[in-house]
Amino acid sequence: MMYLLLKAALSGVIVALVSEIARRNPGAGGLLASLPLVSVLGMIWLWRDTHDVVRMAAHAEATFWFVLPSLPMFLLIPFMLRSGAGFWVSLVGGCLLTMALYAAMIALGPRLGIRF
Repeated sequence: MMYLLLKAALSGVIVALVSEIARRNPGAGGLLASLPLVSVLGMIWLWRDTHDVVRMAAHAEATFWFVLPSLPMFLLIPFMLRSGAGFWVSLVGGCLLTMALYAAMIALGPRLGIRF
């Protein structure tokens, strides 16, 4: 249980730091948010828990394929905001787009030889 709390606390601190830095400097916050910190932490925790090379390789590869459909969200949200949409509408629009693209990736990926 202590290990789970440590993982949660460390992950939460990273998110809090990114949001505080972004409040002061949006560009620096964007740079930090774009770093694959969550992915790296997830890989560290997975490796520590399993030491399973096959599982680690599959996790890293699946992460790559699922990052791709999430990227358009980061273009849609600023477009919507600059077009006059409110923050919450823009955020929901970006999330809905990402969910639709995830569904498309899950449906089309195996047909293209991508394994998750």
